[in-house]
Amino acid sequence: MSDDNVWRHEYAIETSASAATIWSIFCDVPGWKNWNAGIEQIAIDGPFTAGTWFTMKPPGEEALRSQLVDVRENVCFVDETRVGDLAIKVAHRIEPLGPGRTRIVYAVDAQGPQAADIGPAVASDFPEVLASLVRLAEAKASG
Repeated sequence: MSDDNVWRHEYAIETSASAATIWSIFCDVPGWKNWNAGIEQIAIDGPFTAGTWFTMKPPGEEALRSQLVDVRENVCFVDETRVGDLAIKVAHRIEPLGPGRTRIVYAVDAQGPQAADIGPAVASDFPEVLASLVRLAEAKASG
């Protein structure tokens, strides 16, 4: 595989919201579109557990099928989207930093044809998405 076929990057943000608050937002898959501008429509085919599929439609684009491949309550979930020979995994990690501080990390791992082009395109809005997630989590936490 050439370097064009692998692309990895991490985005992180810190918040005062607890892991449990952040996790409750992650588990509410139909609600993702309320804080993620990159989602026009979303539906999950079952419980928020490994093996469950969901369908997500970005604005103005075709819907994509993704699968939850790893789900660990209050710690992490990983979803995988395949388009032909390209596989994109995104790990959504919740890392406690100490009293009242939590880091949220979105780690993208794209492998396959044109990963070096498609990976950055997929992740281009992650800083804004993380900022929206933190605003919602902190608002929920304060009540």
